[in-house]
Amino acid sequence: MPGSRRGALFSAGVLAAVTLIGSAPGAAAQGSIVGGERASLADFPYAVYLVDGAGTQFCGGVIVSLSAVATAAHCAEAVATKDIRVVVGREDKRADDGATYAVSKAWVHPGFTKAENGDDIAVLTVRGQLPSSTAKLALDAEVYEPGTKATVVGWGRVADGGDRSDYLRSAVVPMVADSACKSAYASFDAASMVCAGYEEGGVDACQGDSGGPLVVGDTLAGIVSFGDGCAKAGKPGVYTRVTEFAGVIADQAHLA
Repeated sequence: MPGSRRGALFSAGVLAAVTLIGSAPGAAAQGSIVGGERASLADFPYAVYLVDGAGTQFCGGVIVSLSAVATAAHCAEAVATKDIRVVVGREDKRADDGATYAVSKAWVHPGFTKAENGDDIAVLTVRGQLPSSTAKLALDAEVYEPGTKATVVGWGRVADGGDRSDYLRSAVVPMVADSACKSAYASFDAASMVCAGYEEGGVDACQGDSGGPLVVGDTLAGIVSFGDGCAKAGKPGVYTRVTEFAGVIADQAHLA
């Protein structure tokens, strides 16, 4: 059954029933995006990950301004705002490079109830100034043309229920027609969601990747939201459609 792709703060039993395509509270111990490869922050400098009060990575995010990070609403609601930390510039989670930022405010879309119902978008305002490497928000629906190659990035599991990756990974997935996504997920809403993946499966985001970016070039087209397991045939990943929320993201991120 579909579920958000968050991750590790859930018990094994709950994870079996709920699969958050991204990543919120954790996963296991070594792995990430299914069917992908190790990636460099030099290519995706706007990619960040979120940790809880215990330092456990539970979701991804993307820098959208010098003071704000976009992520999934189900990620922002998984951990108390005072306990969320944004880790920037750290490709390998075992390292101590980069910087860690506290969150002063978590804005969650007022229409959000759960990932499968849409409006799965949040903006975290950090204490301090983030690096200037921001992702450009998609404004043109052309990025969603079926077959367009997009890249999903994250530190999540490498297999459904498997280990989490210690380092950043990426995978290329094609955009999927809205009609095909509706066939795969009864709850799919083309106004606020978009799907990406291969009909045969094999490549996908997974638990722990929630909230991370789906980009076309350096344009942020989607936010990892939910899916049915990871990389299943006929079950593409579902992402928050950024064009639908670009205005509110820009407002919350204080973009001019």
